[in-house]
Amino acid sequence: MRKESVKVLVIDDDPKVPWILSEGLGENYQIISARNGVEGIQMVTKEKPELVLLDIKMPGLSGMEVLDKVKTIDGNLDVIMLSGHGDTQNVVESIRRGASEFINKPFNIEEVEIHIRTALEKNRLKKEVTRLKSKLEAKSAYDTLIGDSPQMLAVKNVIEQVADSELTVLILGESGTGKEIVARMLHALSSRAQKPFTKVNCAAIPRELLEAELFGYEKGAFTGAVKNKPGRFEVASTGTIFLDEIGDMPLELQSKLLQVLEQNEFIRVGGLQTVRVDVRIVCATNKNVEEALQKGIIREDLFYRLNEITIQLPPLREKSEDIPLLVDHFLQRYRILYERDFLGLSPQALKALKEYSWPGNVRQLENLIKQIVVRNDESMVFELSERIATETSSGGPEPPSSRAEGELSLKRRISALVTQEEKKVISEALRRTNWNRRKAAKLLEISYRSLLYKIKDYGIVS
Repeated sequence: MRKESVKVLVIDDDPKVPWILSEGLGENYQIISARNGVEGIQMVTKEKPELVLLDIKMPGLSGMEVLDKVKTIDGNLDVIMLSGHGDTQNVVESIRRGASEFINKPFNIEEVEIHIRTALEKNRLKKEVTRLKSKLEAKSAYDTLIGDSPQMLAVKNVIEQVADSELTVLILGESGTGKEIVARMLHALSSRAQKPFTKVNCAAIPRELLEAELFGYEKGAFTGAVKNKPGRFEVASTGTIFLDEIGDMPLELQSKLLQVLEQNEFIRVGGLQTVRVDVRIVCATNKNVEEALQKGIIREDLFYRLNEITIQLPPLREKSEDIPLLVDHFLQRYRILYERDFLGLSPQALKALKEYSWPGNVRQLENLIKQIVVRNDESMVFELSERIATETSSGGPEPPSSRAEGELSLKRRISALVTQEEKKVISEALRRTNWNRRKAAKLLEISYRSLLYKIKDYGIVS
């Protein structure tokens, strides 16, 4: 084994112990040391050793307490306990708390090296099993990104190149193009695959609650904060956090996010202590980034920090050759899910799907196929053909309300009128509640989440 290829941290208040271990093992391992529990915990975070040798009896924090802290920082880090006071109770308790081995003092170097090699080999095998499991999960995630058009092959190529790195990724694309799928692929193909994947939709959480949701809060920070609560960043620590619709994050929170990106730390709402996290950040937005920067919606310094790698997802209208593959995928999924015998689409229906512009992208196509399978009827596809003909003759798509009465079918006229009336009612409810969306949702007798989506879909602004 090459010198310094494996870093071993020795936490022991007796200075002779790390000296002996360094003299005996220094040819094969890099031995670093700490004289007490507090220093040892700090070195675990800073030095990132591959194995810890920990004395069980120390002044201040005991070995058991340090063991708990170390396992909180890195649950996979191997810890071998050292003690001159070995007894059955200490052995059982240390193993229960996650120690790999237990060695009594005085020890001989050969015995310690055998224990170190055994622990490292077990860890290597565990990592190999995890890697193989991750590959299987990654293949499953990979299969959900359907398409072999040049645009999608380019996207997949970037994902494969950057997934197993610590680079921050910004995913750009219209709503419904599959930004969350890409984020999950990046996680599944990374070394963090077995750790948490946490999604936060910045547009779906009220501005006044988003900070507490992301960074947690301390007891008494505000009315209703009856206990400490970790935020999403702490939950995602050692894994990946996916910040969807990052362009909707308030500017004051963007500065706090920048601190996390640069220093891996933050302070909870109402707190005083700094919280450190180890998390990979993936962001997404459907906004035009250049416009958002010009309008000051996204901080320029945050954008350049997020923009280490950019993945641009193409809209469905620009990769129509992928539509047959997507249709087959969704047909198979929903035939099984809803236990239907729908055989497939006719060539005419498939042609109509390929010619449509798909403003809702893949999500809209999926919803349409779902309806077709459930109803066992492809006729609704040809309503798209009517729309294409209207758009072509008029030089482009127009809102239904602006078309001549004779150009609309009865069903579409009714739908257009319902949409207009619903938008009017929602706008009035928001005006009455002074744009308090929760009160407006209660007034309208719909869910808060439904109201947010309708505000976004209808483009209602204050």
